[in-house]
Amino acid sequence: MLQPAHIEEIKRIVATGRVLTEEFDRYSYSFDASFGTYLPDVVIQTADVQEIAALVKLANREKIPVYPRGQSTSLSGGPLPVKGGMVLDLSVMNDVLEIDEEDLVAVVSPGVLTSEIHKAAEQKGLMYPPDPSSSHVSTIGGNLAENSGGPRGLKYGVTKDYVIGLDVITPEGEIIKTGGRTVKNVTGYDLTKLIVGSEGTLGIITKATLRLIPKPPASETIMAIFDSLVDAGAAISKILSSGILPAKMELMDQASIVAVENYEPSNLPIDAEAIILIELDGHPAAVGAEAEQAAVLCKEVGAREVRIPKTPDEKANVWKARKLVSPAIVRIKPTKISEDATVPRSKIPDMCRRLQEIKQKYNVHLVVFGHAGDGNLHPNIIADKSDKEEMRRVELAVAEIFQTAIELGGTLSGEHGIGTMKAPFLEMELGTAELDMMKRIKQVWDPNNIMNPGKIFPEPGQKLVLT
Repeated sequence: MLQPAHIEEIKRIVATGRVLTEEFDRYSYSFDASFGTYLPDVVIQTADVQEIAALVKLANREKIPVYPRGQSTSLSGGPLPVKGGMVLDLSVMNDVLEIDEEDLVAVVSPGVLTSEIHKAAEQKGLMYPPDPSSSHVSTIGGNLAENSGGPRGLKYGVTKDYVIGLDVITPEGEIIKTGGRTVKNVTGYDLTKLIVGSEGTLGIITKATLRLIPKPPASETIMAIFDSLVDAGAAISKILSSGILPAKMELMDQASIVAVENYEPSNLPIDAEAIILIELDGHPAAVGAEAEQAAVLCKEVGAREVRIPKTPDEKANVWKARKLVSPAIVRIKPTKISEDATVPRSKIPDMCRRLQEIKQKYNVHLVVFGHAGDGNLHPNIIADKSDKEEMRRVELAVAEIFQTAIELGGTLSGEHGIGTMKAPFLEMELGTAELDMMKRIKQVWDPNNIMNPGKIFPEPGQKLVLT
């Protein structure tokens, strides 16, 4: 608990921003898009790097927890102030968005929305590939913290693959620069890659240099319709092993198809058990040939129909339907538990089969969609958190989804991060020695454990609790 003297010192440091101490303000920063409510002692909004560094020095001296926060779209509990302390609202740091066409980089401050980076790059004929579904509301700082991915991750990779330099405030209040503006850089340890994906536990990112690529000149979209979810999974494996590498390859099961059609009719086949949406990009001639080949491969595996939209509007509507899944399914029940367990591509049919079994075993409303091309499925369970008995079944189902992913050689998280939600399962995937090594890195970087404490590493006896 912060003392009045701490608040007074914070107010003296923050000359250019705001210090929020009223209970109603603090409650606005007590939750994110996951589960749990934790009230911070103070919320600070400042875009001044020197002020933030001074705040961190104060926090380190007095052992006050510090929670960096963007737009709070995290699905894993990343920014939740579980130990109280101070929340730093970095969404106000949104003043820098520079595109350098010659060096093929973007320089951005952490509060810039990811979609704004996409727009700015495209205006110059360039592309910033990472495209999380929340890009229109999530900040690049949050994407950096969680190492976000998105549909294009199949071909282009995730956030860490495009970060070449960072400005960071360490847990001891020092300002450092990692990396730079060159694509190749092997000078010493790669601190840039270590910080990206560390979920705010190693420092506060105040600026990032991102690598851009030329925007492909052409694209083609395919919708393959299946009467079997497992067959759809097999088609994904067959296409990828054929030498075709789509930009996107998304899966929607019947529950998600029906939900979208009820939400906003999109001409999707509601009687199908699954559909695959594929986007190919590159040279126009190559894209056309690959689209024809992919259509043939889908039919060989059992697709009953393959649709190829002809106009830009038709293509846009197909991808809009995929984006509508999340808002559509919460109309069924108000509570959405969104997971992102990821398996090797060859295990996608097995994972689809096991998910169907889990759905039946626990009698839960399980919806399967996601970035199936890279094995990053999004099994979502729709429930009502006021129904305690249902939520207990949901907790058991989620735990088995994680266990299944690991048994199939996969991982707890492909892009949502660990946060508080998945911390209890971390040792199950990593083992004792690897988890201990991570804890030792955290201890060296942050000896007083002030930076986003309570994340990634499980507390003794911690369990998944959704009620």
